[in-house]
Amino acid sequence: MRLNDRLLAALGVARATSAGVAPAIPRPRRDGVASRLLGNADFRRLWLIGLAVFGVRWLETLAIAVFVYERTASAFDVALMTLLRILPMALFGAPIGALAERVERRSAEIAVLTVMLGGSLTMAVLAYGGWLAVWHLALGSFVSGIAWAADNPVRRVMIGEVVGSERMGAAMAADVGANNASQMLGPTVGGLVLASVGIGGAFTVSVTCYSLAIVAAFRLRHRNTVAPTKAGGVLTRMIEGLMLVRNDRRLIAILTVTVIYNVFGWPFTSMIPVIGQDSLHLAATGIGILASMTGVGSFLGAIAIALRAKPRHFTRLYVGAVLSYLVLLIVFALAPQTVFAGSALVCTGVANSGFSVMQATLIYLAAPPEMRSRLYGVLSLCIGSGLFGFLHIGLMAGLIGAPWATTLTGLEGLLAMALTWRWWRTLLRPD
Repeated sequence: MRLNDRLLAALGVARATSAGVAPAIPRPRRDGVASRLLGNADFRRLWLIGLAVFGVRWLETLAIAVFVYERTASAFDVALMTLLRILPMALFGAPIGALAERVERRSAEIAVLTVMLGGSLTMAVLAYGGWLAVWHLALGSFVSGIAWAADNPVRRVMIGEVVGSERMGAAMAADVGANNASQMLGPTVGGLVLASVGIGGAFTVSVTCYSLAIVAAFRLRHRNTVAPTKAGGVLTRMIEGLMLVRNDRRLIAILTVTVIYNVFGWPFTSMIPVIGQDSLHLAATGIGILASMTGVGSFLGAIAIALRAKPRHFTRLYVGAVLSYLVLLIVFALAPQTVFAGSALVCTGVANSGFSVMQATLIYLAAPPEMRSRLYGVLSLCIGSGLFGFLHIGLMAGLIGAPWATTLTGLEGLLAMALTWRWWRTLLRPD
């Protein structure tokens, strides 16, 4: 079934039958999507888990970046920390997506959170003992990345099952809004804690957040609506997911844009601490505030999408957000003053919200219910392509400096969008 059909089906629009019966189009529902989402206890718990995990991700990314740059003075080493956090998506994204269909997702979520808690607790103990080294952070980033790779096929599939397809767009906007709110608070808190009590304090905050998330996970009442299956091996289900993508032009277009964003767009965030320190001459607290500006824009963008975006806007918003993001990161890299750099980051945040909300929503609506975890695994694999982007920008920053490396990747991203026009242009056609 084409994505257009699934979008319409998700809204309750019945297609005309072969007998020529006119489709029955229900009146728009005005029952308050936001109130229905907030009234769903399991959605609130899943949203809270996301808020905690996202917050820790941004806090640790900032704290680790500053710590590593102070120890090594290497922009490549800073990018390497984020690259290691993404590597598991490329290595294990598709297998995790296939494996998620064989387990009960609530139990899987608890296991994932426990692993993340153990990693942060270990880093905190090493930091307080004075034993923390860069290689410890590299290993910890990789372990966190394994758990991160499970978020799409486990927690976000659960969100869709809890709220239903007709409210998936609003639910993803709320979930991305949590990510964006944490992106405002995480780097700011990370910068303040790092400046006052050191990196051990940052990991202590992480342990606290993960503990709250585990409590919320244990209180989940939801169980899989599609029963865990034992039929077929993990490899077989991986291949089935890839074949589904291969035979759907719209899925190919969505994932092509995802790869471009993750290779040429997203990696610039690893250069924010470097540009903040070297070009804008900011201390740890200032760098944290600067990095949080993307969260401010993303939070505002997610609210606007939740309130105003209609299904007919989804695909065009998705493409437009990526094009805007690639232009705006160049503006940030070349900004001569902190206020201009911060303003550019706010705008990149708005664009990022459009991409993030629509990416998860379009994949969910395109997938048959029994294959959603598999397709989210394929999505994680595509997100994992970002490791090449982080490697690329890290190497270029070492050769020509972070601002020009960021500018170059933005231009390369725009070129990649132009070269792949034949695949993603179908997303611009009105439904």
